[in-house]
Amino acid sequence: MQVPAAQFLDHMTYQGFVRPLFSELFGPLVGLEDEWRAQGATAAELDLAAFDFDYVARAGVAVQTGLTGGQPAVVLEETADYVVSRDGLGRTTKLFKRVASIPLPLDYPVHDFDSWRAFKPRLEFSESRFGDRWEERARAAREAGLLICCGIPGGFDLPRQLMGEEVTCLSFYDDPELILDILQTAAETAFRVLERVSARVTIDVLSVHEDLAGKSGSLVGPAQIRQYLAPYYRRTWDLLRERGTRLFQQDSDGDMNSVLEHFVVAGGINSVLPVEPAAGMNVVQLRQQYGTRLAMLGGLDKHVLRRSQAEIASELEAKLLPLRDEPGIVFGLDHRIPPGTPLANYRYYVATARELLGLPPARRDGGAWHRMAF
Repeated sequence: MQVPAAQFLDHMTYQGFVRPLFSELFGPLVGLEDEWRAQGATAAELDLAAFDFDYVARAGVAVQTGLTGGQPAVVLEETADYVVSRDGLGRTTKLFKRVASIPLPLDYPVHDFDSWRAFKPRLEFSESRFGDRWEERARAAREAGLLICCGIPGGFDLPRQLMGEEVTCLSFYDDPELILDILQTAAETAFRVLERVSARVTIDVLSVHEDLAGKSGSLVGPAQIRQYLAPYYRRTWDLLRERGTRLFQQDSDGDMNSVLEHFVVAGGINSVLPVEPAAGMNVVQLRQQYGTRLAMLGGLDKHVLRRSQAEIASELEAKLLPLRDEPGIVFGLDHRIPPGTPLANYRYYVATARELLGLPPARRDGGAWHRMAF
């Protein structure tokens, strides 16, 4: 069911509560659609419309805050199992068709300060970052009641895309000038672009994608956050917050428990997703710890869907019941629906969650699904 943008913002900033929100944040992983089709799924179940999830209609602004330029991706080799390509960053990548939706980089364009200097113009500010009729289109979206969203490159994710995780992590210690120059360049460009945008149209949500943690914890610690990432975040967020932006949302999988406080206090984020239980993230405990300082999307263990229905019910009761009468959370799976999830279990999951949340049964022929991770 479509949720008005104003209601969503009030819900996520603890300014109002109409009812619990229940969504599917990301959608299915590769292979699940074929499994469900073989199990008798309807067309509306395959595109998730039958489950009547909550969503908020949103619009981006036709501007670019991150990397620009580059050549179109080129396929170098393709088999039944994988595709090897050269992407827009010049990286050789390999996508395993049967199990993955994101290609794995095999090499990277930036190795040191010299290679970064050659790449740097693609991150610097220019007027070409503003798309055709960007202001007119943004104003029309605002007048239509859409949620206005903009993003900045991740403070960790951007160097990681250019250099890889290992070189990025080592560079915080071995080549701090390189990390600082990348982030200062990105911060200046994002600030100049969004300063102009926010002077014309209020931005509702600023988002940043990081994916900087795994089950064993974060790839950056408090020192790196304070020295590098927090100043980068604040360069744009402080401006937008003063101009009416209400949510600063960070997307990172993995165990963020050891660093989340630093991102909230030093970096200014006030919303996170997908809150991954398999990595030790627990929405109930996080609410107790952060209160109204932090909103959340996700938090339900995707892996439990492949187990028994009793285990599904237990997961839902543990996460939904303590928080169902409070704002500040959109309940949903903590990432894509994994292959091996029986259709019957997914139907049970949705029906049980809706019942526990006090929501009406799904409108099987009248719903819609829109990705809620943004």
